[in-house]
Amino acid sequence: MKLDLKATRAAAAKIKFRTKAFIDGKFVKAQSGRTYDSINPATGRVLASIAACDEADVDKAVAAARRSFEKGVWAKRPPSERKRVLLQFADLIEKHLDELALLDCLDAGKPITDCLTMDLPDTVHCFRWHAEAVDKEYERVAPTGPDNVALIVREPLGVVGAILPWNFPIQMAAWKLGPMLATGNSVVVKPARQTSLSVLRLAELAMEAGLPEGVLNVVTGDGSRIGAALCRHMDVDAVAFTGSTEVGRQLLSYSAESNLKRIVLELGGKNPQVVLEDAPDLDYVAIQACNSVFWNMGENCSSGSRLIVHRKLKERLLAKMIEVSREWIVGDPLDPKTRIGPMIERSHMEKVLGYIESGRKEGARVVIGGKRTLERTGGFFVEPTIFDDVRPTMTIAREEIFGPVLSVFTFDTEAQAITLANDTPYGLTASVYTRNVNTAHRVARALRAGTVSVNCFSEGDITTPFGGFKQSGFFGRDKSIFAHHQYTELKTVWMQLVQGT
Repeated sequence: MKLDLKATRAAAAKIKFRTKAFIDGKFVKAQSGRTYDSINPATGRVLASIAACDEADVDKAVAAARRSFEKGVWAKRPPSERKRVLLQFADLIEKHLDELALLDCLDAGKPITDCLTMDLPDTVHCFRWHAEAVDKEYERVAPTGPDNVALIVREPLGVVGAILPWNFPIQMAAWKLGPMLATGNSVVVKPARQTSLSVLRLAELAMEAGLPEGVLNVVTGDGSRIGAALCRHMDVDAVAFTGSTEVGRQLLSYSAESNLKRIVLELGGKNPQVVLEDAPDLDYVAIQACNSVFWNMGENCSSGSRLIVHRKLKERLLAKMIEVSREWIVGDPLDPKTRIGPMIERSHMEKVLGYIESGRKEGARVVIGGKRTLERTGGFFVEPTIFDDVRPTMTIAREEIFGPVLSVFTFDTEAQAITLANDTPYGLTASVYTRNVNTAHRVARALRAGTVSVNCFSEGDITTPFGGFKQSGFFGRDKSIFAHHQYTELKTVWMQLVQGT
């Protein structure tokens, strides 16, 4: 696909939407026959009508997943066979990369350039990496005496649910499905109500790659109904969730009410960017800091929404960030020049604007942005926004906004910076900027976050685990070999040897 607005619009007009649930290897209507409208957030108009599943559909999907697991059509395949199918799956995703990128662009309002150059290549790489890991992990033998042999092995959990967020529809599907499938589980996926289209297409491609029927099922619809049904289901062994801390708490309660299934949580963040007095080139820091908070419209749990900068650097850095912010063009997500698309839906746009208004009322000062824009399109666009004079007690300093909104704080000493950075119930990511390697190590270890990037904004790569401390997660790590471990059970096989035979 040629990367210009005329070409992307023409390609988008030809896209075919899969709108039914995917259960036991087939696209099926919701058993109730109901549908719901998926809205294009860039226009406010209906994009597609999707199957509105409920508890009956969850039961059907779980039954298909359980049947496939117990038959061993996937779980008992040799690792090399699972690897082969997953690599074929990755190849098919790459073959249909333009189509899948357009689906996320239309459904989630994500800039097409981001979809094509980041989300989809990362998705392909994610499946390939987990596929290649399948036959690289060895079991262990415990150091017993001569009369015994003790094997320590890992086995798939069984039926695993995945409840996905709307901010990275296909990429987050890969982060969950890669390790779940690689370790031999059967899966029931619940994509976000707002963004089901790419995940439905993904399921179809998985079947084409050779994944057996019933191993991957997709149930679409309202999260409160389907998420509750999955987490309460007595035949589901684990559920992985990426989303808000509030919902994560509820899922834990559902597990407690049912079979104490494993709940893997990757939750919210209120992430600090700490710029120390000896920070490197401020032009570079400004670019990194803006990218951290404005990328993906700020709809990102790792968004660096709190800039904690040394008092001596604040005015210079803020001036540079205002200039960089103007390069973050808000516009049609199909336009390759666009860097900030719309908020996911009207209610979320209104929530973000409400936070901006609360910041004003509580005394913070807007230095750029702060308003809705492009109203004529019917879309849900918000300007990139920076607040100065923010106090740690303000609402915008405490709560996750999930929009392109940055709060700026100052400090005088390193200890003050660390205290400010850790003054949050969250602990997902953090960044620190310094020229001194000793300071970098010291501060990185002091920051209470699952990922700390030094002199950049980064979530690491596929080899590094992603997840948080405190209320940013519970037993939850995406990416890396650690993700494999959380979807397996650890088993000891103790053997008594008979002497003299």
